[in-house]
Amino acid sequence: MDWTLFAIFLAACVAAGTTGAMFQPGDWYKKLDKPDWTPPDWVFPVAWTALYLCIAAAASRVAGQPGSAMAMGFFALQIALNTLWTPVFFGLRRMAAGMIVLVALWLAVAAMIVTFWQIDWIAGTLLLPYILWVTIAGALNWSVWRRNPNEPAITPAE
Repeated sequence: MDWTLFAIFLAACVAAGTTGAMFQPGDWYKKLDKPDWTPPDWVFPVAWTALYLCIAAAASRVAGQPGSAMAMGFFALQIALNTLWTPVFFGLRRMAAGMIVLVALWLAVAAMIVTFWQIDWIAGTLLLPYILWVTIAGALNWSVWRRNPNEPAITPAE
């Protein structure tokens, strides 16, 4: 594994994760009706730290390998969508739009797993917890959206 590439991909993951600090769930999210299986708050930073380390490790194993252009394209797409979800859901409180972002993210992660696996099966395997977590996040987003149909979104100032 190229440690310089790992650091670069980890920096991209940290940048995506920074939106979690900028757009925290806060009282709005705490007051929403959520399913009983909602993970406790402490699980999210622990899970994302582990996932971002796995994502960066997987990407550093694949980047620079012959035929990795498509895989790196899917890395770029998923990290952009990963970055987008938090401000959409928590910042703007747009649960339906958050669901759309999560569906697109799930598809991008699935495509990333397939393309990474074709180049390096270890890299593909490192991403399996990520798609599981995005699946759980999607189910949670869907459930919260359906349980709180009248929750208003924030309208940005014009």
